[in-house]
Amino acid sequence: MPRKRLAVFISGRGSNMEAILKASQAEDYPASIALVVSDQADALGLQTALDANIPAFAFERKEFASKAQHEAAIVEVISAHDIDLICLAGYMRLLSAEFTERYNGKLINIHPSLLPKHKGLDTHARAIAARDTKHGCTVHYVSEEMDGGEIIAQAEVSILPDDTPDALAARVLVEEHKLYPSTISKLCQS
Repeated sequence: MPRKRLAVFISGRGSNMEAILKASQAEDYPASIALVVSDQADALGLQTALDANIPAFAFERKEFASKAQHEAAIVEVISAHDIDLICLAGYMRLLSAEFTERYNGKLINIHPSLLPKHKGLDTHARAIAARDTKHGCTVHYVSEEMDGGEIIAQAEVSILPDDTPDALAARVLVEEHKLYPSTISKLCQS
């Protein structure tokens, strides 16, 4: 059975993209990264993709007259690369209802909290401030509502009494790097 073709969307260093790339090097992994898209031309992950011979494109919003034109350019490159699943991996731009509906069921994200708690940014500091005892990460389908799509999988970590947001973020990131590739594998085999 041919491997599923992934598009990975990033905005920065692309550490989750790297975890997916590493997992995809196993012969029995059911997917490979066929495309990397960033909304930042200086995203470090673009070079990582190019070094791995993966087509990589930057589409900065400021280069387009409207959000619709910005997303239309992204749709064009997705179509040209015959993509089966889009994986948001630290992509820091909200996608329109039109975009999320177009790729309904084929568009996933990893978020650094145990959704539905702590949608949006600064999740680690917010979890500590809320005196939560557990925190973690969630892979979910992307919908028009920010971090509101159906939950696919989660991994949790304990919040320690002396945790800082950075220390907690580092432990959650370790779990993200395991959860995202394994969830993608399951989705691509179903």
